[in-house]
Amino acid sequence: MSYALLIDITQCVGCGECRTACQKSHGFPEIEARNLNEKNFTTLEQYGDTWVRRMCRHCNEPACGSVCPVGALEKTKAGPVNYDASKCLGCRYCMLACPFDIPKYEWSSNNPRVRKCTMCYDERTSKGQPTACSEACPAGATLFGKRDELLAEAHRRISENPDNYVHRIYGEKEIGGMSVLFLSSVPFEKLGFKTEIGSEALPQKTWNVLSKLPDVVVTAGAAFSAIYWITHRREEVKRFEESQRNNNSTK
Repeated sequence: MSYALLIDITQCVGCGECRTACQKSHGFPEIEARNLNEKNFTTLEQYGDTWVRRMCRHCNEPACGSVCPVGALEKTKAGPVNYDASKCLGCRYCMLACPFDIPKYEWSSNNPRVRKCTMCYDERTSKGQPTACSEACPAGATLFGKRDELLAEAHRRISENPDNYVHRIYGEKEIGGMSVLFLSSVPFEKLGFKTEIGSEALPQKTWNVLSKLPDVVVTAGAAFSAIYWITHRREEVKRFEESQRNNNSTK
């Protein structure tokens, strides 16, 4: 079961309820940000009379997950690309790999994490419940549902109102498909969308190159494994030393 969001830009009135719901859902301050950051997972951009949501696209084959050496970012069966902070090494390769510049980093935190839209995975979508943003949208511009059914709905809207839509569903095929789909009456390239990215998944493109460099791949893999082992070994040693100190203090 793979869920998705269908964002019909022609229906968006720019009220910002999606953004407000997202902020409340994550306990973030209700400060309207112009750009995505570690405390704003969705924003609204205005192009004349048109409003466009910016957020993680939750790619079917995410580049962020493909470069993560420890699997901290993973495409789930439910649709969202989920992040496990307990695995993250903080290498931030995911930030470099994402073609949409989505993942952000908690630079000012003592225990920094990579942050991005979760598509409400833990609280909602993993249980089949709609995202906070789709539930809050008063205009029906953001719809939640099964990806195949949302695609059918998008095709129906274009077929029944061909003069009102660009004949393209952004996210249906781009870089292997996404779990966030867009409909628009304005050409996507005029709304800041990357339209020349092709339909081949980026991890496949990466592999096409890396497969020709086996020694590099093996060496890098070994290095990442070593970093991961060292990091977690330090944590184990620290916990052991703390437990020893606690035991000695109680004797």
